[in-house]
Formats: sequence, structure tokens, C-alpha cells
Amino acid sequence: MVDAASFKGRDIISMREFNREEIDLILSTATDMISLVDKGSDLLRGKILATLFFEPSTRTRLSFESSMHRLGGSVVGFAQPQTSSVAKGETLADTIKTVESYSDVIAMRHPSEDSSIVAAEAASIPVINGGSGSWEHPTQACLDLHTILTAKGTIDGLTIALVGDLLYGRTVHSLAVALRNYDVKAYFVSPDQLKMRDGVIADVKGKLDYEETSDLNSILPELDILYATRVQKERFKDHADYEKVKDAYLINKAFLEGAKPELRVMHPLPRITEIATDVDGTPHALYFGQVKHGIYTRMALIALVLGAL
Repeated sequence: MVDAASFKGRDIISMREFNREEIDLILSTATDMISLVDKGSDLLRGKILATLFFEPSTRTRLSFESSMHRLGGSVVGFAQPQTSSVAKGETLADTIKTVESYSDVIAMRHPSEDSSIVAAEAASIPVINGGSGSWEHPTQACLDLHTILTAKGTIDGLTIALVGDLLYGRTVHSLAVALRNYDVKAYFVSPDQLKMRDGVIADVKGKLDYEETSDLNSILPELDILYATRVQKERFKDHADYEKVKDAYLINKAFLEGAKPELRVMHPLPRITEIATDVDGTPHALYFGQVKHGIYTRMALIALVLGAL
């Protein structure tokens, strides 16, 4: 049986490591955290979170920090690695071994795909993956699931499209793997050049009812959730290749006239051109509300791995 105690000291590295029961516990704990957002808590008084962000971040880093403060804890760390000893040539493992002396839990974002694995192996305290290159972003998947559950009352039975950059988009990699634990119909919608990476397909095959397509128009009327992603310009080696696909899907108010009234549009943000601002004022728009769920789920995850529940 899974309970809160089973998470104590655990690393949060990949959605591949969690089953349905464990994910449901994270989501229920996130719901419990909602009441603490306004009134605050002393649950983690005396505990310190280290945020090590080697790549740019707004929502992930600030939500981790906000979550720790709301639970009564403190935060140390950096958002500009050039101001740390990494600029002097220090290895990631050595950085982690140093930082664990100052903190109780580490949240990290890094451009290398194996970075969170390296960090977890080096650390004797819990490591939470805040984004590892184009591989995974498990806490984003948790907040995405909590957003869907809150908006729809269920995850089972929904039809969900992951749209855009499925090759380099770490958020959709984690979400697709997480969805294999639920009874959903999934569409992976992308240009041929940005199809879902082979490792994710291998992980969901036989466990998730999915279909790959490049045609968003034809499936739009079926969808309960449209999860859009930006094309990851920074992952392209050739700018010309980026230019060819950057505007593959343009979601605007007129386009959504063909959708169910109850369709909800999600996006991990930042958006570039893939969702027009005229969608913001429609009932479909869920992406800015989605941001708040990052607080609830990261509060839950930090409290769980620190054994505070």
C-alpha cells in the first residue's frame, strides 16, 4: 500500500518511476495543499530547499521557491550558473555534494538529459528534477494532471491531444508517460520532423491508447484537453529547420469554434505564437490557471520527500 511515508527521502526524477497509486497520492496531497496557500504553514520550518537552475526559468523556479516559503521553509540557490563555481569548471556531482551540506532538498534544472540522474546519484538528500534537457519534467506532469483533474473532475475517460514539439518538449514526454496510468485516448500531434521521441513511444506502447497524426483540425471536435507546446528553438542545431516548423499549429479563437464548448486548452508556457491572445478571454483557456497548480503540486512533492506528512 502506498502512503505518504513511502515518499520520504525519495528522488523525483522521472514519471517512469511512478504507478497510478503513487500519482493519485501526489494529486490528492496537492489538493490538500490548496488550503495552505493563503494561510501558510509551519510544516517545513527549519528546512532548506536549494534551487539550482542552470537554464532559464520563470514558473518552475519561482513556484518551487514560493512553495517552500508557503510551507514555512527557506530557500537558497542560484538562477545564473555563471555566478557559481560551475563557471570555474566544477563538475555537477561536486556541486551537488557541496550544496547538500547547506540544504535538505534540491530542485534542479539543467540542459543535460542525464543531469537529474547524476545529481541523484551524487546526493544523499532528495533531488527533484525541474527539467533535464529535452528528456523529462516530472513536476510539470504532476501539475498538468492536477490541472486536468480539477478542471474536469476526472482524468479517466478523456481525449487528450499533445500538440507541437513532441521531439524536444520535455513536458509532453513526462505527461505522455504519466497518462499511461489512466484510461484516456491520446493523440500525439506534430509535424513529421517533431514526432514524439522513440523512447516515449516505447514506454507507452501497449499501455496507452494513442495515435500519432499531423492533422489537428480533424481531431479537434473529439478533444477534451488540447495541450499545446512551443517549438523548442534552443534545441535546434540549424535555425533553418526551426523556421520550417515554428508555426506548424496556430490556435486562435476562430480555430476553436470547431471544438467542444467544454474543451480546455493547456500550455506549460511560455507561449510564443502557437496560442493567440484572443483565446485568453474564452472559456477554453486554462493555461494561466494551470500555473497555480504548480504551487499545489510542488508543495505536495517537497513535503512528501521531506517526510513532513
